[in-house]
Amino acid sequence: MHALRIEKKKLAVREINRPEPGDEALVRVLLSGICNTDLEIARGYAGFQGTIGHEFVGVVEESNDGSWLGKRVVGEINAGCGACDLCAAGDPRHCDGRTVLGIVGRDGAHAEFLRLPLRNLRLVPDKVVDEHAVFTEPLAAACGILECVNIESTDRIAVIGDGKLGLLCAQVLALSGASVLSIGKHAEKLLIAERRGIETTTAKAAAKRRREFDVVVEASGSPSGFAGALELLRPRGVLVLKSTVQGAGHAEFDRTRLVVDEITILGSRCGHFEPALDLLKKGAIDVDSLISEEYPLTRGLHAMERASKKGVMKVFLRP
Repeated sequence: MHALRIEKKKLAVREINRPEPGDEALVRVLLSGICNTDLEIARGYAGFQGTIGHEFVGVVEESNDGSWLGKRVVGEINAGCGACDLCAAGDPRHCDGRTVLGIVGRDGAHAEFLRLPLRNLRLVPDKVVDEHAVFTEPLAAACGILECVNIESTDRIAVIGDGKLGLLCAQVLALSGASVLSIGKHAEKLLIAERRGIETTTAKAAAKRRREFDVVVEASGSPSGFAGALELLRPRGVLVLKSTVQGAGHAEFDRTRLVVDEITILGSRCGHFEPALDLLKKGAIDVDSLISEEYPLTRGLHAMERASKKGVMKVFLRP
């Protein structure tokens, strides 16, 4: 099969053996999506070697449980050991022995086939088209904010970043009924939020709204995003960090603010897939506006280059 792989620090589309499922499920990939994490991994983030990619929709080709055969699925990307307390509780996201699809110790989704444990698979509702289903993982990450922060309809929320994840976070949080401000640099991207009734502004204009917000979500991936977020928070506000890669440098900020204003800082990574699939089924989130281009998997290098360009949103790969 073909797969987009990093081997010896070089990214290329290669022919490799189709994976043997073993005690896991073999999934034929219908469509996969390139995200910023893929771009960072290709630059050396996490030191990963193998097939990259973790956003996908596919069909189960082989499984020890015949009832899954032919089912259209997406997959939770964290595969736990299955034996620790976290896995026993049904949440392997922080299992010490976990592998992560296309990120840590497990070949990923930019390929013709992948393998995942059955417990990681989630059925895609019939009315959710493939192009929307690919957004399940990043949308789940946006929904994950609601797992760690109690959002009230009276809250004032700012989301920093007008990339794919930032726009998904803004849309999810707006569904809570709270007042949401989307902060970004690109008028055409902010327009996506505006069409959903979300207030938008530039980072320069937002700087004038110091100490106004109860919750600030940092999803820009910019080294300056953390410090800018602190300036927006009121005393006892909550800062949610969604950016895992913030460049080579370290942001400087006034640590005194954290103590004096009693700021809570929360990291938020992956979310559960069920809330995201439910939102996609209801058509509650605009993902169509986040789709830019599609290429065959064999043109994976070109697709990665396009995905890195300014203004380009989601780029799909189709095996």
